[in-house]
Amino acid sequence: MKPLFLAPLLLLAAPLAAQDMSVFKTGPVFTRFGPHAPVEGIGEVPADSEFAVAFDVLEPADEGKLNRRLESAARFINMHVAHGVAEENIRVAVVVHGKAVNDLLAKPDNTSADMVQVMLEHGVRFIVCGQSAAVYGVTQEDLIPGVEMALSAMTAHALLQQAGYTENPF
Repeated sequence: MKPLFLAPLLLLAAPLAAQDMSVFKTGPVFTRFGPHAPVEGIGEVPADSEFAVAFDVLEPADEGKLNRRLESAARFINMHVAHGVAEENIRVAVVVHGKAVNDLLAKPDNTSADMVQVMLEHGVRFIVCGQSAAVYGVTQEDLIPGVEMALSAMTAHALLQQAGYTENPF
C-alpha cells in the first residue's frame, strides 16, 4: 500500500526538483538581496502605478540565513521598479511579530540586520509588535535604529490600512 501512496508524491516532487532559479536576479534597487524573475509578455506595469503594501512577518530566519519573509518586501520593490514603477511610488511597511522580532535586533550575529538597514535607508518601514516584544523582553533600544514599535501587530495593520496600505498575503 505504501508504494501506491508514495508514487503520486514523487510525481509531484519531480517538477520542484527541476526548477530553474537561474533566472532570478537582484536589483535594480537592492543589489544584494530581493531576487525576482522577469516575466515575459506582460510589458511594464504602468509607470504611474502607486503601491502602499504591508507585509506581515511571523516566522524567524533559519539559523545563519536572511529572513526570507523580510526579504519579500525587497523583492516586491525590485520587481516593480524593474518593470517600470518609480521607486518613490512604492511605500512598503513590514509588520513583525512572534519570534521574528529577533531578526530586527541590533546585534552582531543578526544575519538580517544589514538587509534591514539598507531597506530602512530606502524608506521601508519595519514595525515591531509591542506585545511580541514584551514576551521576548525586547525594548526599543534593542532594535536596529529606525525600526518602529507599535502597541501590537494588530494595531499596526489597522493603522496602515487607514493610511491606504493593503496587506500582501505572501
